[in-house]
Amino acid sequence: MTNKRKNLKVKAIYPVSTDEELELLVFYPKIQAGFPSPADDYLAEKLDLNKYLIKNKATTYCVRVEGDSMTGAGIYSGDILIVDRSIHPRENLIVIAILDGELTVKWLKRENGKLYLCPDNNDFSPIHINEESEFQIWGVVIHCIHTFYKSF
Repeated sequence: MTNKRKNLKVKAIYPVSTDEELELLVFYPKIQAGFPSPADDYLAEKLDLNKYLIKNKATTYCVRVEGDSMTGAGIYSGDILIVDRSIHPRENLIVIAILDGELTVKWLKRENGKLYLCPDNNDFSPIHINEESEFQIWGVVIHCIHTFYKSF
């Protein structure tokens, strides 16, 4: 049986640009994800997405992903990930890794002293990193931009 699902890979890398403020209006109170609460319509502040999403401009990049090996983590094909290369990679973080010359997106895990890149989709298997692997952590994923509505 052939696995027709695509492994999640990096499709493109884009440097971030914070030359201009990118402000959106933020309404308070917070929106309830459980039971609805009475609406208090008022505007509290403006939110600059550059300041909210990007902490280290010189080391932050956006990557577009392709595939579905990380759907359990809420990362889908076509999503844009914000990646910070200055963050020290450690276990239980989602990382962009270079494995045998290809970029991929996975959880970084360690089990019984062995290092693994783990998908978040049961249709895929963890990848054991061994001495023969050409392996490097490129950056740590800090945000995922996922579009629910597409007008195009």
